Amino acid sequence: MIRTGVSGFGGRMGTSIARLILESTDMVLGGAMEDKAHPAIGRDAAEALGYPRCGAVVSSGINDAFDACDLIIDFTQPEATLQTALYASGRGKPLVIGTTGFSAEQKEKIAACAVHIPIMLSPNMSIGVNVLFKVVGMLATLLDESYDVEIVEAHHRLKKDAPSGTALALAQAVAKARGVDLGDRACFSRHGIIGRRPSGEIGIQAVRAGDIVGEHTVMFAGTGERIEITHKAHSRENFAQGALAAARWMMGKQPGLYSMMDVLGIRDEVR
Repeated sequence: MIRTGVSGFGGRMGTSIARLILESTDMVLGGAMEDKAHPAIGRDAAEALGYPRCGAVVSSGINDAFDACDLIIDFTQPEATLQTALYASGRGKPLVIGTTGFSAEQKEKIAACAVHIPIMLSPNMSIGVNVLFKVVGMLATLLDESYDVEIVEAHHRLKKDAPSGTALALAQAVAKARGVDLGDRACFSRHGIIGRRPSGEIGIQAVRAGDIVGEHTVMFAGTGERIEITHKAHSRENFAQGALAAARWMMGKQPGLYSMMDVLGIRDEVR
């Protein structure tokens, strides 16, 4: 049994992941961490979700939460995730990260932790979305810059970062396939008299409304035709299932920085 800790236990994803762990046959909820002001602090984690007691108490202290765990899953905020990564790397515990919104410097710090432990870092744990990354890269290779690329993502009104990590990863897949720097080609907003669209521009637009779980559309628009590929998440359970699949896959892996595409066996570049 994999004793799994959940950082961000009280969040939307943390709750979904904890429930699936409690219902699994090969994992146990070994620890749970939340902010000290959360009402679940001090309670049995399973009991707080309406399940029989599991013996893991929800804690705001990282040592209390995870010392008994074999592996940690973190869906929180960048600063909190960095603290978890430092803790995990110092204690040899594999780490699955679903947090988004990292700066380049923060990503470098996570990569430094991955020298000591296996870390799975993915902006989206969905199987379908990771297949989308692969397909979008293939299309960008086949269609030259006469095909304009636009990426539109939509999420619930409470999401804090924009654009989504998934939208950025899709844009990066296009840029990499075309051999260009995303920083030079990305356009995140348009307003007023903007003039003619530059050749090779990669548009990335964000929508925040209601309770949308997550939608991403990639458009390749040429003269007289366009291709659109859309992924719509109907619930958070598919992300949670992906996180558990990643956790199972990570056990026994060598230190390094992995992605969900490694888990699915569809990464084709040399890391």
